[in-house]
Amino acid sequence: MRTIVVTGGSRGISASTALECARRGLGVILTYKNNPEAAREVVQRIQAEGGKALVLPLDVGKVGTFTAFQVAVKQALDSVWDATHLDGLVNNAGYGLFEPIETVSEAQFDGLMNVHLKGPFFLTQALLPLLKEGSSVVNLTSATTRVATAGVAPYAAFKGGLEVLTRYMAKEFGERRIRVNAVSPGAIRTELGGGLNAEFEALLAAQTALGRIGEPEDVARVIASLLTEDGGWINAQTIEVAGGYII
Repeated sequence: MRTIVVTGGSRGISASTALECARRGLGVILTYKNNPEAAREVVQRIQAEGGKALVLPLDVGKVGTFTAFQVAVKQALDSVWDATHLDGLVNNAGYGLFEPIETVSEAQFDGLMNVHLKGPFFLTQALLPLLKEGSSVVNLTSATTRVATAGVAPYAAFKGGLEVLTRYMAKEFGERRIRVNAVSPGAIRTELGGGLNAEFEALLAAQTALGRIGEPEDVARVIASLLTEDGGWINAQTIEVAGGYII
């Protein structure tokens, strides 16, 4: 069984990705930071559908923990899947901040950078020895890198940096045939940034060609395809999954 790591797997897009990948026959190691109960519920849903998954704690904002996490992943691969290598990594863990540039603090700036850019960089580095030849990495970015939205400048800037990093990863990992792509969600019904109220949801839907906001499952299906043979000839790309948001 091919096995992947999905960070931030207790809710939203990551939880849906874990479920979708398990339905496609992948083993899933999902991570959580503050909500182990929700992460275990995702594992239980996967197991109830006949899949195989487990959960590990991980704070993507703390690079110093990544060596221990790599060891935990190796142990999980050996004990649960009788394997030594991973087939994929989804860098999705994150959080939102709505704050204008003039009032963003250095601590807020650093926190977003650590989770959305520095964390994926060094976590991928830490897990690279475990990624087998021909595996796939998917980085979650954001449509805010294309459409400027007041109040999310640091978040969008680091997601933009992650898009650039995606191309460099694809270039450098190409010798091992490791594909690296970014998926850029638009307005999605998740808890990120406190979620959406009805008025804001209606506004976003009116700005989207398909007339609605997205669901986590809309994004999860695209991520899952990039982790399987369906996306086998897609590399170094940023794929916006937004239903035609502000086009």
